Amino acid sequence: MRTGSLNIVGAHVWDGEAFVDREVHIIEGHVADGPAEGAETLDAAGRWLVPGLIDAHFHAYATSMDGMENERGPLSFTAINGTRRLERALRRGFTTVRDVAGGDIGLARAIDADLFDAPRYHFTGPALSQTGGHGDPRAPHIDVCFSHGHMCQVVDGVENLRLAVRDRLRTGAHAIKIMTSGGVFSLADPLPIPQYSPEEVRVVTEEAKRRGSYVAAHAYSSEAVLHSIENGVRSIEHGNLIDSATAVRMAELDAFLVPTLAAYDAMDRRGAGIGLNAISLAKNAEVLSRGQEAVRIALAAGVRVGFGTDLMGDLEDDQLRGVRLQIEASGAAATLRAMTEVNAELIGDPALGHLGTGAYGDALLLSADPIAEPAALWEEDARVSVVRGGRVVA
Repeated sequence: MRTGSLNIVGAHVWDGEAFVDREVHIIEGHVADGPAEGAETLDAAGRWLVPGLIDAHFHAYATSMDGMENERGPLSFTAINGTRRLERALRRGFTTVRDVAGGDIGLARAIDADLFDAPRYHFTGPALSQTGGHGDPRAPHIDVCFSHGHMCQVVDGVENLRLAVRDRLRTGAHAIKIMTSGGVFSLADPLPIPQYSPEEVRVVTEEAKRRGSYVAAHAYSSEAVLHSIENGVRSIEHGNLIDSATAVRMAELDAFLVPTLAAYDAMDRRGAGIGLNAISLAKNAEVLSRGQEAVRIALAAGVRVGFGTDLMGDLEDDQLRGVRLQIEASGAAATLRAMTEVNAELIGDPALGHLGTGAYGDALLLSADPIAEPAALWEEDARVSVVRGGRVVA
């Protein structure tokens, strides 16, 4: 990955709690104590500098609103399309993404080799689903075989799951994604019912933990969330239907919540127009109104709440709308922390999510104070510059 050296002067710099006036010096991709001699200077006078944003629920390979097309379409098209999705995310200020359900070591190698501009990339590979679970794209009336695709793999049974997890980690996965409840996009599973047996969930989390990794679980209902976290899951994706008691238990077990408010809003407004099926539209209506309340419930219980978007197909351009929706739920400061330090803690990289010494030289320069004027965090024209690894990339 290409890095650079850059002196950013004159900016109001976010320190996690407030903006302070200081210079930020980046030497060979990392924030340093002193100036980068001979490096380019970025004049940021009168601007506001925040750490590069992190989308912790991104899908590079979600090229379509049709599940089977996503899974079994040509991988060459899927990957090339994925590079474009990543480039556009970077230009919106997301300098790191966590791809939960999809991606692979080939795409990661292309990013490392600087074949295209992209955020820092953490992938899980295809998510694990039980037969008839959220990752199984077959409608009930379709009689075809499906075992795996680009975003999901159907794996049943403890030993089969153990092998699948080991293979994910062998091929560079950052974490493991597992489906533990029904979902909007799948066609044959009720939303609230927990998926996988406790033994199956435990073997996945145990194998991941043994390798120093962790498990992220797609889960909506309190029943599914408890089923996940009591068996070792660290990161709950979505969680729209949780109640206060479940949130308290999440905090006790040190689990994260990654809300994905952009996805439901986008599917509600645009889904029918771009071909989303009637089953998914009905499921989406069930969870749409509960997403922002789930964020408030989680924060009140002391849960660490991150940020994700989960946008499929052409809906990807609503990524920044997700920022607005989360700000409506929790305020600008909490949302900014969710997109920086909380997501960095979830990913487990101490060089992410801040602009202190030793941090990655990833930053977003804004034209307005995003705490006083929150729209600066979601309006594209408020973005002055995007810096990744000490290089101005947008």
